[in-house]
Amino acid sequence: MSRIFCKQNTTVYADALICEAEGLRQLSDGLKAAGVESVRVPEFFRVDESTLEITAIEPARPGEGALDALGEGLAALHRLPQPMYGWHGDNYIGLSPQPNCWAEYWGEFFVQERLRYQVSRIRASSVRNRFEGILDQCDDTLIGWLNEHCDQPSLLHGDLWSGNVLFNQEGPWLIDPAIYCGDREADLAMTELFGGFGTAFYRAYDRVWPRTPVYAQKRDIYNLYHYLNHYNLFGSSYQWGCERGFVAMQELCMRTA
Repeated sequence: MSRIFCKQNTTVYADALICEAEGLRQLSDGLKAAGVESVRVPEFFRVDESTLEITAIEPARPGEGALDALGEGLAALHRLPQPMYGWHGDNYIGLSPQPNCWAEYWGEFFVQERLRYQVSRIRASSVRNRFEGILDQCDDTLIGWLNEHCDQPSLLHGDLWSGNVLFNQEGPWLIDPAIYCGDREADLAMTELFGGFGTAFYRAYDRVWPRTPVYAQKRDIYNLYHYLNHYNLFGSSYQWGCERGFVAMQELCMRTA
């Protein structure tokens, strides 16, 4: 019998663990549909507003083979086309609400539901107004560019930094998702936000589905969402990342306008 890990709801949101359980189920179903057996998702046994019971994972140090399996498995998951961008209900990314809706076009969804939403939560009015002004100036150009350079809607983990991938003797496990359907390279961008997953991971991903030629430009735009979220949660130590992301946005818009 599998050992069970009991996760407690430490947020102020009553449905946070319920949304997490749905995310785990959706990732598990997606991996099965993609024929991926080397990347796993904890099974959840019970969930309510206070507790989530899932498979306990005994961590081990990942070797190159485990990172290789993670890259190939994630690419296979991303290759499964989804019907639209977004998600059928709101959920959470870490300690923050993550609003969702269904959208036909990626650029509109990302700018409105990801960037503008996070900017609207900034408490310092001078910073908020300045960032809103940049979005207003770049809005149409950025939306058009993102629409042009997104292959298809893919099921995303949504919060794919190194702390949300565990490894044991069986291989990699995905935990703590913030799922929605979007540009696959938004997931890849976040893997580089806090240290990256190593050369073997990216090499394996590219074998299955190579990153686009504009991935590096996308990366700074997509990670702006996460810097804004961290800025809103943890304060000014993340403002530099927000500033860098908005500079990248302005440069992109000047080049493509």
